[in-house]
Amino acid sequence: MDTIESTQQQARELLNSRIDSVTALVKARQHVTDLEAQLVEAKKEDKKAYVRATKDGWSAEELKKLGLEQGTTTRRRQATKRPTDTQSAPTTDA
Repeated sequence: MDTIESTQQQARELLNSRIDSVTALVKARQHVTDLEAQLVEAKKEDKKAYVRATKDGWSAEELKKLGLEQGTTTRRRQATKRPTDTQSAPTTDA
């Protein structure tokens, strides 16, 4: 019986270490998800602040000279729209 109990204990230890690694993985993935959500929110706030600055009279060139170029979020959206618009036009004409 000592052998069965010993084997069971060893098996539990192995399972526990495997559970620990999966738990660590789940926590790491959740942390990444949380940070990605925070980044999305920060980019929205950055865009709003940039728009406010331009509405207050700052030109894009002035902001650029101050090291405050328009965020990359807007550039990506524009880059995404261009191929979509190009693809949509031939489909509409056809």
